[in-house]
Amino acid sequence: MDIGIGLPTTLLDAKGDLILEWARRAETATFSSLGVIDRLAYGNYESLITLAAVAAVTRRVRLMTTILIAPLRNAGVLAKQAATLDALSGGRLTLGMGIGSREDDFRTAPAAYKNRGKRFEEQLAWMKRIWAGQPPDEGIHPVGPQPVQLGGPQILIGGNQPNALRRAGRLADGYISGGGGSPDRVRESYSLVEAAWREAGRKGKPRLVCAVYYALGPAAAERGSPNLLDYYGFLGPNAQMIAKSFPASESAVQSTVRGFEGIGADELIFWPTIPALDQVDRLRDAVASP
Repeated sequence: MDIGIGLPTTLLDAKGDLILEWARRAETATFSSLGVIDRLAYGNYESLITLAAVAAVTRRVRLMTTILIAPLRNAGVLAKQAATLDALSGGRLTLGMGIGSREDDFRTAPAAYKNRGKRFEEQLAWMKRIWAGQPPDEGIHPVGPQPVQLGGPQILIGGNQPNALRRAGRLADGYISGGGGSPDRVRESYSLVEAAWREAGRKGKPRLVCAVYYALGPAAAERGSPNLLDYYGFLGPNAQMIAKSFPASESAVQSTVRGFEGIGADELIFWPTIPALDQVDRLRDAVASP
């Protein structure tokens, strides 16, 4: 199982120079991917612009949106942005996407909140035509640049609702779980993805990427919780549960790795909760320990 690390783009007080140095350090630490979390009505850095900057200071590590809220964006523009990022990074983009659940993000865009699942499926078809070099519609010139990855970036779909899970099995290359599910719960969701994959007559199996929060070092849990409480404050009492349930010691990180290895995950992304560079080194050491 590959181990990736998230960028601190949603964390309070995370500055641009920290994000770029974080990416450089993750590259030398041999993490498989750099993940970025997407929101609009929040103080985070925009996902695709951030990954474009990160692509310029890295050469090996994959760049992954974990996830991008696609219906906030225009399908043609998003297709061109993703193709450009894939081309500039040498084919390193994995495009994790979902429909989002925060209505304030859609009000900020502005974009319609209703029927976003249907629109998302239409977006996927539109983007795939563009990436395949086909005119998106009659009388329109094909849109470039061509992505390095044949047919476009690898697509993962996230979400917890049955429609999202079936959509991942039908239309994506795999499924990406959120940051609060246990391995057993993720395995249950993934089973629905696999079932939809088989029903669609697809060969092979969908990729499974999982994501969890973490904090390491002195007073790790106490230092990491405020960022999660701020980010998930809209959930009320449930935010407290999220802010207390992430691995905050080397042994807890190692146990988390074993748990997701046990369900056959292909990759595990650790999202940071503390905006400090030592978190990259501490995670590297924790996952390298036997």
